[in-house]
Amino acid sequence: MQQTLEQYDSALAKCRDIFSKKTKDYGTAWRILRPKSLTDQIFIKAQRIRTIEETGENKVGEDISSEYIGIVNYCIMAQLQLEMGATDGQELAYNEAIKLYDAKAALARKLMINKNTDYGEAWRDMRVSSLTDLILMKILRTRQIEDNDGQTIISEGLDANYLDMMNYALFALIRLS
Repeated sequence: MQQTLEQYDSALAKCRDIFSKKTKDYGTAWRILRPKSLTDQIFIKAQRIRTIEETGENKVGEDISSEYIGIVNYCIMAQLQLEMGATDGQELAYNEAIKLYDAKAALARKLMINKNTDYGEAWRDMRVSSLTDLILMKILRTRQIEDNDGQTIISEGLDANYLDMMNYALFALIRLS
């Protein structure tokens, strides 16, 4: 488990670094996005990965690792938007955005530890393409929950699906490294 924690933390640090740099460049312009729009952004990233996996073609040139990083960061943004709601441009201060990012990252890490203990690190024996498919399945579930105005009868809510997608993306980053 120690190796997993080190690899997880390293992959997450790369995601945080990108989030931090983009926040310095763009501010928190993502605050205008509704959670549904962030779900669609995650879909775009995951669909691009799947297309590249299936066709072997990558005409844009960016590797799929950058797409998994985008999924992680969009999942954190989506969780924050669920809590705070979309705004018409209300910016978060840089330090506040990083503090909120770190809180969501810590929540995902804790969930990963709990699930990884129960599942015995099964993700290590999975194909990266299966992790992509799991993310896409979670996106479809998330869209259905969104279409049901966030209501579920027996299933986990939106936040749990974003956490799972985030962890699948981090596992893929570990597997690709």
